[in-house]
Amino acid sequence: MLKLFKLHRFSVVRIKEGYATWSQKKAMKEKKKKEESPGGVAELKPWPEFIQKRIDLWDKFKAQYEEELASKPDLSIVVTLPDGKTVEAKAWKTTPYDVAKGISQGLADSTIIARVNNVLWDLDRPLEGDCKLELLRWDNTEAQAVFWHSSAHMLGEAMERVYGGHLCYGPPIEEGFYYDMHYPEKGISSTDFHVLEGLVKKIAKEKQPFERLELTKEQLMEMFDYNPFKIRILKEKVDTATTTVYRCGPLIDLCRGPHVRHTGKVKALKVTKNSATYWEGKADAESLQRVYGVSFPEPKQLKEWEVIQEEAAKRDHRKIGREQELYFFHELSPGSCFFQPRGAHIYNNLVTFIREQYRKRGFQEVVTPNMYNAKLWQTSGHWAHYAENMFSFDVEKETFALKPMNCPGHCLMFDNRTRSWRELPLRLADFGALHRNELSGALTGLTRVRRFQQDDAHIFCAPAHIESEMLGCLEFLECVYSTFGFTFQLKLSTRPEKYLGDVATWEQAEKALEESLNKFGRPWQLNPGDGAFYGPKIDITIQDALRRSHQCATIQLDFQLPERFNLTYVR
Repeated sequence: MLKLFKLHRFSVVRIKEGYATWSQKKAMKEKKKKEESPGGVAELKPWPEFIQKRIDLWDKFKAQYEEELASKPDLSIVVTLPDGKTVEAKAWKTTPYDVAKGISQGLADSTIIARVNNVLWDLDRPLEGDCKLELLRWDNTEAQAVFWHSSAHMLGEAMERVYGGHLCYGPPIEEGFYYDMHYPEKGISSTDFHVLEGLVKKIAKEKQPFERLELTKEQLMEMFDYNPFKIRILKEKVDTATTTVYRCGPLIDLCRGPHVRHTGKVKALKVTKNSATYWEGKADAESLQRVYGVSFPEPKQLKEWEVIQEEAAKRDHRKIGREQELYFFHELSPGSCFFQPRGAHIYNNLVTFIREQYRKRGFQEVVTPNMYNAKLWQTSGHWAHYAENMFSFDVEKETFALKPMNCPGHCLMFDNRTRSWRELPLRLADFGALHRNELSGALTGLTRVRRFQQDDAHIFCAPAHIESEMLGCLEFLECVYSTFGFTFQLKLSTRPEKYLGDVATWEQAEKALEESLNKFGRPWQLNPGDGAFYGPKIDITIQDALRRSHQCATIQLDFQLPERFNLTYVR
């Protein structure tokens, strides 16, 4: 391979009357690319006026924060590390980075983000009291999400400099990140990508620190009065007196954070694609420009990623499904798959395999209706949280909806008659068709659809059964994934900000899940605040042949539905 590479580098190509070396050809291409890019941006525009106003307000508010910080009392605290060791520190002065550096400089440099008392925490944010501290590196998925979120801010900074539009949302996604911008004047072209990437490289070299401030809504309304989208977020999404804002270089943005220490941590970044979208995915809202990217701590990781993308393009399931006549999609029923005979054969064999596993593990298969009166979803609580994602319609002056999940229907089945304690745990499995009103722009082959079936089961059990049933579910998924050669990662997702029920019940449920994971014996990560509104869950991410991660199975503990449906058993 090395010899072939050397031959390629020093080969020549014919250009007009003469010859050019490989390096000369590359330089000519780059020059031509810049000269012939009609949608490109040849040079950066002067800063929009709102950027300087924003910076002036930041400087004012930061000075006030530093005065408050300086007035804090000198208080000693104890920091407990994962191995049980403790470190003495100073409240409002010592940072997680200080603690890491005290252990080793190498650890401090390789750490991406900290977790303090199970909450992600900026490495340069002072600790506030006695706490448990974890230092997360690139191999942690939460750290990767933080890294990509910080990279999104760097891309946002470049987009503001190049286009001068209004930034909207810039989140991390499953692999990489994107930033949305309202830029109706012209639109964004792929020929601009080299300009954006060049500016991001400059931003990285400057090692701009990510700084955090907590400000009042009034202060933030003043800071972002130029941007109607940020004003909407403040008015409609922020229900607290204060919220956080982050700065890197000239970019200041509404953000919960946290972030990496500085932009220099991003050693490789690639702008991958752009598209049009709508504000918050609503087709009747403003049209936005979305730019996607991916980034890594080391350049070699980006090269490896590019190779994987080339291989992924060859193995795109949408392309293979069409070429091998397995399935297709049609515009007259978007997001609903048409399985052709060959595809149906594969599908039915997979269902048969799962059915056999269900029987071995004591599950009983049931069939439930596809549509229900909205009163069912109101009882379950889904109508208040999920109605916009359901297909609903009127039948004889009553509102009905296609089911997006099986759980409320299974509750009706459990409640059909008096149940004895001898029937527990009662394990019900259902392959019924489900429908979810996904946005058309989010539909992607078989991975994001509107109509689907899944190996979906619900276990009705007493509290004493929770740990053993969870362990059984984990062993079930290990059997299935190992059969197909998948590796997987486990996450325990705990109580979110908006939840149903009381804290004590949540803590009891989370403890049961944690104990079942420990008994299972495989590594797992804590995913704080990402549980469902009705209970904690174990999220399972699988890796495919190209080492890409996919959120797949979920084992959820729902202790709200039995209460909402008043489900009981007798002794």
